[in-house]
Amino acid sequence: MKPSSAVLASGLLALALALPALADEPAPPVNSLSFNGGVASDYRYRGISQTRLKPALQGGADYADAGGFYVGTWLSTIQWIKDAGGDASAEWDIYGGYKTGISKGVTLDVGVLQYEFVNNKLPNANTFEVYGALSIDVFTAKYSHSLTNLFGFADSKGSGYLDLSAALDVGEGFTLTPHVGHQFVHHNSPASYTDYSLTLNKDYAGFTWGLAVVGTNADKSVYTYVPRDKFLGKTSAVLSIKKTF
Repeated sequence: MKPSSAVLASGLLALALALPALADEPAPPVNSLSFNGGVASDYRYRGISQTRLKPALQGGADYADAGGFYVGTWLSTIQWIKDAGGDASAEWDIYGGYKTGISKGVTLDVGVLQYEFVNNKLPNANTFEVYGALSIDVFTAKYSHSLTNLFGFADSKGSGYLDLSAALDVGEGFTLTPHVGHQFVHHNSPASYTDYSLTLNKDYAGFTWGLAVVGTNADKSVYTYVPRDKFLGKTSAVLSIKKTF
């Protein structure tokens, strides 16, 4: 459940820093460690609110070595497991993988991601996925495949999520990220859906500020919190602020 693929990819791997170069030769990469923390007006993952359309606190850490391997962790407050009858109030993601350039402007990223829900008692919620992403210039295609049941859905092992996105520099320090994805839930077609978003980010005063419009065509009968009649896949704006250090 981390945000959409372009955002998720940027959080997974800190870019390699450069050593002072000699002549015109490129400097070799070095190991890097970064931390991040932030707040969002709603935690949307694959278009679906994880916090019942309420704010979330989030933070994580990433380490990348000079050879392209990386590991990281990320946490967020959540609400959906308690709403479904469980106890967890936080999501804890642990991931690792390998990212490398395979030709000029083309990057391959493969890895694994474990979603843990702290103190969870809801069956099938904890989820393990493998993923692969191919980036060409500013465009990225990513596929994630679950090797366990998916986010509380019984008999859903083998579910998949395909994500297409771009990171467009629109000037004045702004980045525009269009995204579309499709979540296929194995053996549960009513739970399958398409999500979409358009995100505008800007680095200012040491923070990354974001405004996104997020929506889905998800089935309301599956993704509505009934006691409050809240459709978790509704189209809405999401504000965020993040600090990386």
